[in-house]
Amino acid sequence: MIGNESLRGLPVGNFPPARTRLTLSCMSAFATFCSDFCINQKIALKMDLPEAREPTLELFDRLRRQLPRLTRVRRVEGEVALESAEDEQDFLWVALRQTSIRSGHVNPKSTDDGYKIHRAVLETAPWFLSMSPLDIDHIELVFGFDIETASHRDGIVYEALLANSPLGSLLDCDHDHPIDVQPFVGISLTEGRELQASFEVKTRPHRADTKHSSTTDPISVYLTVRRNGPLTSLDELPTIFATLCGHAERLAEQRAIPHLVMPIWQAISAS
Repeated sequence: MIGNESLRGLPVGNFPPARTRLTLSCMSAFATFCSDFCINQKIALKMDLPEAREPTLELFDRLRRQLPRLTRVRRVEGEVALESAEDEQDFLWVALRQTSIRSGHVNPKSTDDGYKIHRAVLETAPWFLSMSPLDIDHIELVFGFDIETASHRDGIVYEALLANSPLGSLLDCDHDHPIDVQPFVGISLTEGRELQASFEVKTRPHRADTKHSSTTDPISVYLTVRRNGPLTSLDELPTIFATLCGHAERLAEQRAIPHLVMPIWQAISAS
């Protein structure tokens, strides 16, 4: 939990509570209809983050004090990350790239538990990394559902979501075999389009020119809610985060789970 005192005199954000109706009902559904569930956040910036070591290390140290499970620093090409133990099923991470700050919680015990790391990042990163409200391109909150299957993933998605639709009629079931079925739908939640959402299904189809796909990869369903920038003030961050949480929970409960996750799970069970 984030304390009332602030290191280095930094302000501690007053984040309004997100809607919590999904904490029990939806987390139970997640455990039933998917193998792994994650809540991720992305803060996309227009300018490059500082390259000096000190701001990154100080930010990571502050986050580690707030979330003691973050104990491991990992660096790969283009990214430096602070993570919890690698073998944990309930996994936390924060990653800095050239123009983005990402964070995630895999298999949180509740939605509110999954939000803690993102609140901590929003409270601290702007001050340690000298971010400006004009610098923020967009903020995203992602609900991700991984559904494991040994069956043909594109065939499963086709049968679950497209088989009886006009779009599904493009495939001749007697002669054709689906090899890339990854639906994506984006919508605007406001007339001005500053608040948007998208629904995406990823099957990671195998291609002859890549080695990154395997038969063990899950089918993933992603619900993304985005607030486009720039902002007028960093003080908007708590309200924006609460808004993203509320929309993500509503869209997960009313659309993503019943119309994407459950049909795919049922198609896998039937296969």
